[in-house]
Amino acid sequence: MATETIARTVPQASSSPGAPGTEAYELTAPRNTLKETWRRIRNTSRQDGSSVIGSSIDIGDNVLQQAPPDATTTPTPAQRWNKPPGNIPRLGFCFWSFMIAGMNDAAVGALIPSLEDYYGFNYTIISLIFLTPFVGYSAAALCNATIHSKFGQRGIAIAAPICHIVAYAVISAHPPFPVLVAVNSISGFGNGLTDACFCAWSGVMENPNSIQGCLHACYSVGALLAPLIATSMISTYELPWYTWYYLMTGVSFLELVGLTAAFWHKTGAVYRSEHLHDSESVRGGRTREALGSKVTWLCTVFFFTYMGIEVGLGGWVVTFMLRVRKATEIQSGVSGTGFWAGMAAGRLFLGFVTERFGERLCVAIYLACALALHLVFWLVPRFVVSAIAVAL
Repeated sequence: MATETIARTVPQASSSPGAPGTEAYELTAPRNTLKETWRRIRNTSRQDGSSVIGSSIDIGDNVLQQAPPDATTTPTPAQRWNKPPGNIPRLGFCFWSFMIAGMNDAAVGALIPSLEDYYGFNYTIISLIFLTPFVGYSAAALCNATIHSKFGQRGIAIAAPICHIVAYAVISAHPPFPVLVAVNSISGFGNGLTDACFCAWSGVMENPNSIQGCLHACYSVGALLAPLIATSMISTYELPWYTWYYLMTGVSFLELVGLTAAFWHKTGAVYRSEHLHDSESVRGGRTREALGSKVTWLCTVFFFTYMGIEVGLGGWVVTFMLRVRKATEIQSGVSGTGFWAGMAAGRLFLGFVTERFGERLCVAIYLACALALHLVFWLVPRFVVSAIAVAL
């Protein structure tokens, strides 16, 4: 605590109105409590009838202007999952879209044996269908910002489901294998659009780790269901492999209707007004600045490796269990489901753990656990142990 002298210049209500007088106040207060000082002076002014407008306040070496500072514009509060209310259906159909992406990625592994029999190619050739979605996904990453700027989130909500519908409709017609491989890039393009759009949109809400954990958990739920359904359709009901894509076409139509309705008012003009700095970056090129950052490339390498392992292991584990661990078709499908079930649980609950203890510590622990479980999966040649390890 320190004693400060505050001088205020006020006009004298006397016979010589032109001669200003000086009033002095001594306050015992911290030097940094300027708001409290202003409040006391304002109250004193109201009591003696004088005005502080046009006066000056000297506090040590600091000078405040005659009038209180203008009210500053408060930043826009972060949105919540239920505020505004329109976020509820938007988030719901974002969850649905991520489920479709998970179903798309995880079903391929369960369909590989049937694809080998149908097209007459070995596993190496058939595995090309894992590569082309990456091409579409990469293309989506390059043009995502431009689509947002011109068409807004509504453009993404329409374009991505259409990509899914086109890809699944073509595959359901069981085309020649080169067409099958190529058309998977279209579904990858749609997945890339929704992934970037909805992650960015939900990432600025309150509790983003929890919301995005639920969002990606829906991806894992879709991936969890896909091997079970696809394996049952082929093994139990003896349906052809492409019947699975009839189902995918139907759920993608629902995705189109729901996302379009939910994001209809999120046009390009709305997006530009909400993201003025982002709109300037599209025209001026802040992308070059991001590409010059070491953090950008470090995260790129990490996520490139992580996503490759995730999708590759999720698609390959069914065939591995069937041929190497000598499991039945149903057991192999269940092991794939276990992998995605573990991922869904982790994404759903570990987001809260990460918020509590911090990203750096938690990511280090998660990576160490994943490495140890991969070694168990590889080195212990028993189906049950491998199934448990891949789920954890």
